[in-house]
Amino acid sequence: IMDEDSGVDIMSLNKYSNSSSSSSSSEHDKKTPAKIEHYPKKNAEIISCQYGTNLLLVGIALLLANATALPIVEEKHLLSYITSLMILQLIWMLWYVLLRNRRKNTRTDRDIHVTTAWIRGGLTVLAFISLIMDAFRVGYYVGGHSCVSVVLGVYPVIHAVHTLAQVHFLWFHIKDVIQSLQTFERFGVIHSVFTNLLLWCYGVVSEAEHYMNNRMRRLSNMGFINFTIVDPELLCNCTATTCTLFYKSLSYLFPFCIEYHVIVSAMLFVMWKNIGRTTDLSHKKRLATKTHCLITGPFLGLVALASTIGVMVVYLIHTEQSMETRQTAISIFYIYAIILLTLMCFAGVAGLLIYRVDHKPPDTSKNPSRELDTELLFGSSVGAWLMSWCSIVSVLSTSSNPPYIWMNFTYSLLIVLEKYIQNLFIIESLYRHKEDGKKEDPELPPSPETFSVTPPLPLPYNGIINQAYETPDMACVTSENEQNDRCSRKPVEAPQPTGRDLVEPSNVKKLILKNITVFLVMCNMSLWILPAFGCRPQFDNGLEQEIYGPNKWITVLNFAIPLNLFYRMHSVASLFEVFIEV
Repeated sequence: IMDEDSGVDIMSLNKYSNSSSSSSSSEHDKKTPAKIEHYPKKNAEIISCQYGTNLLLVGIALLLANATALPIVEEKHLLSYITSLMILQLIWMLWYVLLRNRRKNTRTDRDIHVTTAWIRGGLTVLAFISLIMDAFRVGYYVGGHSCVSVVLGVYPVIHAVHTLAQVHFLWFHIKDVIQSLQTFERFGVIHSVFTNLLLWCYGVVSEAEHYMNNRMRRLSNMGFINFTIVDPELLCNCTATTCTLFYKSLSYLFPFCIEYHVIVSAMLFVMWKNIGRTTDLSHKKRLATKTHCLITGPFLGLVALASTIGVMVVYLIHTEQSMETRQTAISIFYIYAIILLTLMCFAGVAGLLIYRVDHKPPDTSKNPSRELDTELLFGSSVGAWLMSWCSIVSVLSTSSNPPYIWMNFTYSLLIVLEKYIQNLFIIESLYRHKEDGKKEDPELPPSPETFSVTPPLPLPYNGIINQAYETPDMACVTSENEQNDRCSRKPVEAPQPTGRDLVEPSNVKKLILKNITVFLVMCNMSLWILPAFGCRPQFDNGLEQEIYGPNKWITVLNFAIPLNLFYRMHSVASLFEVFIEV
């Protein structure tokens, strides 16, 4: 310990050679606690992260045990574990809010980059749909309460309370940078992160089970396979006529609940990363974003959304009919997706070219929220890339020749290319240096030259007056002898250098970028809607199952499709942030 301390003293003396020994000693005293606190902080991060990971792994183990044909671990055991985790999170959030209210006179550090009103508003919509799903679960339990476990009725009630409390927490406390009781708060936040991740996993498995049962039922009705699906509600003597309606409606609401929990876990993870972090407390001013002349992007995006609804209806109806009609529906899906992905690629390339023209250096300041956005974009792209490359290999290896074989090949290549380009565009946008106007302190008045393209005009000096200069209070600055002559004229008599010709190209670039961003937002929403509501040609075209086998291919899809759905939803949130920052 003495050697380490002496080493620090030598470095301090070398760095501050012109300082006195007392100042060097005080500098050493300031640095030593920071070095000592660094290790407990890292230990708390590691221990809390291991705690959360094991919570998730226990839940996944229960999920896998429950997903077998004859499960020994029943659903009530799994739901009991998840419910207990939600109750613990509710206790922690209540304790956190009460503690903050007791210390409301104490200033709380806040990270203004964590989230935006766009994201929280969208998250609130997803939470509302999750509440509807909980209501359906309660309705199903009420109808069959005589033969189902009480846990199936308790779980949706606790989940609804958990959703309401969590939305309130995200709206009012997600930006908090925790500085007190850091070790305890790390465990509370990481517990919340992995609780939502486990709820996401449970939703993914349940949604995959529902989809596979519906697909097997369709194939059985068409005569392709001899397979009997027994719905759980048929095993129970349901006393309500709406029991079946409640149960079947769940499959349409699973995608929204899934996206809600995975987005919440990402936001809470940023809060966990911010614990104990020193932030810049000065709020930065944002210039007002003008949204006029946004015509091309919204129009093309609305056309894409309308086409998506039409393609989805055609696909879902015609895939349940004859083989020829089924192949036609799959071909229509591929043609539509190829056109949409091609337009998205061109839009992303155009946006990148506009950014390359500016030659601005990247913004390398520390921003945990932005870093997580980048990691999630790349991480969630892996699922679609794996699915696409498997499809490409199957097309090149198959001996069959359906009419859509090369459409599948082109579609898979475009999926890889489109994600590559869109990731670059979003990251390039998020890492751009902001304009000087956005870095002003809102408490300070703007300088007179803020909106001028000419150098700032000098103040009066030694009797030499700049007659075009105007003070903030609109008074004319002149000498005494020239007061009557000069002040009788308006100070704006000379032509003002508005710089319209110089600023207009920049405005055009921003307008193009905004249209591109709006178009990409709606396209990503379209590509989320199709697989979320059952348009999954990877299950229906038969090419991949011929090469990899049904079990392996279904395993790949159950891994890739949830990641792809999250990628599209996360891209929408990131593109909204890009739209605001342009």
